Amino acid sequence: MAATIRTRLTEWGVTPRLITMTGAALVVFVLLLTMMTVPVPYGVQAPGPIVDTLGEANDVELISVEGTETYETSGELYLTTVTTAGGPGYPVDAGAVIKGWVSPSTRVAPVEAFFDTSQTQDEIDAASSQQMLTSQQNATVAALTALGYEVPAELTIVGTQPGSGSDGVAQDGDVITGIETDGGVIEVLTFADLSDELARTPPGTTVQLVVDRDGEQTRLPVPTGDDGLGGSVLGVFLSGEFDYPVDVDIQIDNIGGPSAGTMFALGIIDKLTPGELTGGHPIAGTGTISLGGVVGAIGGIQQKLAGARAGGVEYFLAPQANCDEVVGHVPAGLQVISVSTLDQARDAVEAVAAGSASDLPTC
Repeated sequence: MAATIRTRLTEWGVTPRLITMTGAALVVFVLLLTMMTVPVPYGVQAPGPIVDTLGEANDVELISVEGTETYETSGELYLTTVTTAGGPGYPVDAGAVIKGWVSPSTRVAPVEAFFDTSQTQDEIDAASSQQMLTSQQNATVAALTALGYEVPAELTIVGTQPGSGSDGVAQDGDVITGIETDGGVIEVLTFADLSDELARTPPGTTVQLVVDRDGEQTRLPVPTGDDGLGGSVLGVFLSGEFDYPVDVDIQIDNIGGPSAGTMFALGIIDKLTPGELTGGHPIAGTGTISLGGVVGAIGGIQQKLAGARAGGVEYFLAPQANCDEVVGHVPAGLQVISVSTLDQARDAVEAVAAGSASDLPTC
């Protein structure tokens, strides 16, 4: 019987060698398939969706303002996002890594480049959500201040920058009530009181920071650092309790991190100023925003550029601090405009509206 089967297989062209090769190929296929589906210690970062801060989400305005007159807007002010897989709770397999390697708009790196692997998924999500809430608060204060509103605040020190003039001088829980420079004592009732005085103070100046410490007024001599714009920084981290003159509400789901701050601030400004800030143009951008309106660096800038262009956007506001990552990675048809402050970002949007964007600074 066995001889008969071998004879018939031979007649059909099925030789022992072919059987061996076929079996080996099947084993290799199974091994490759297994390798492609086993989680690997890499992260994959790709362009995410873009979201119009002047638009709606689930039939609700993303930015709504009550307590003052608002104005109709046109065009779009898009915040940009990235999707990052590979961290705790979001493993990637070899197939996703290989696909990322061949995609020009995707970044693949060891997972530690994207996540603190000592944290759980819940801890990472909680931190990202808190960063988003802080960015909304900063955007609201910066935008209202830029529009001339006073935003009363109680500013509490919650940490100091290691190596700064405040390190070892200021304490957690100190409430800033004033600052004294060569121009005299300035009472700090709003964040703008503090930031404006620091902007006028040359870096390296020793100022007297007046704080309420455990119910007693204390003066702290603080040598200031350089803010990069000709002014000073104290080197402290602040937590603010703000008394907003108008009610600004930002509704956004499933997006975390601090990088939408600049676009939130521009959206608030557009809704609170007559006319159309964008002139009807779609404009995208990114950047953290400080309480004082400083635009800061973010991660994933190259993926955000790609995502904006894929969404049909022609103008992109990029933090000046990210310019070294922008050069050589600008998609065709996209004009990148470099900004370092909210005032510069607003001026850039107005220049786009006026048709004079060609003269704006780029990276």
